Amino acid sequence: MTTVAGSLRRPMTAMGDFFVLAGETFAAAWRRPFAWRELIDQIWFVARVSIFPTLMLSIPYTVLIVFTLNIVLLEIGAGDLSGAGAALASVTQVGPVVTAIVVSGAGATAMCADLGARTIREEIDAMKVIGVDPVRALVVPRVIAATFVALMLYSVVAVVGLTGSYAFVVFVQHVTPGAFVAGLTLLTGLPQVIVSLGKALLFGLSAGLIACYKGLSVGGGPTGVGSAVNETVVFAFMALFLINILATAFGVKVAP
Repeated sequence: MTTVAGSLRRPMTAMGDFFVLAGETFAAAWRRPFAWRELIDQIWFVARVSIFPTLMLSIPYTVLIVFTLNIVLLEIGAGDLSGAGAALASVTQVGPVVTAIVVSGAGATAMCADLGARTIREEIDAMKVIGVDPVRALVVPRVIAATFVALMLYSVVAVVGLTGSYAFVVFVQHVTPGAFVAGLTLLTGLPQVIVSLGKALLFGLSAGLIACYKGLSVGGGPTGVGSAVNETVVFAFMALFLINILATAFGVKVAP
């Protein structure tokens, strides 16, 4: 029992520290003065490292799903419903998931590496000594930036995915353009869009918090920073799948 308790103590302590940081971040977000310049810099930074991978992932993901679905639809003579499948895939699943993958794999890792480098150089401790709260000055802008960029990227993924699906379905699989457009709103409406926006918001928020926590708690020099970056990706993906399952289940209940 002692061995089991000892093995569980470290992850439980880390989880507790993470929730403490999350609470401090939410509380500090309402304090003034707000680090507007840092927020703008972080939004541009996360968007710059995320936008290209997002565009490169959104089209293949959506086209692959639509292609597979349309094979079945065309076989049963229901090719006119391809627009409904494309909208459902792009808006409810591909958009939020691709956004989460890119924000976690590109934006969050970059933020973790930046904060980890500051931590091992003892810049965070120096900020505390001179009376600057690192949570309000560094963590809050990064978490808000990750959340905001995730929402914006989701919109880009949804539009690009639908556009790519339209081009593929109409020009490759020879579905009538009017039938494709008419089917877009058959299964997907405003409630589904709102739920998917909520998914993207939670993905960005969790990725930002995980990246900041791992960056501020890093130890062991440059090797520790590399380990923290790898752990950020793993934990962010774990949070991604958990949030996606819970949010999808919730969306099915409130927006069937």
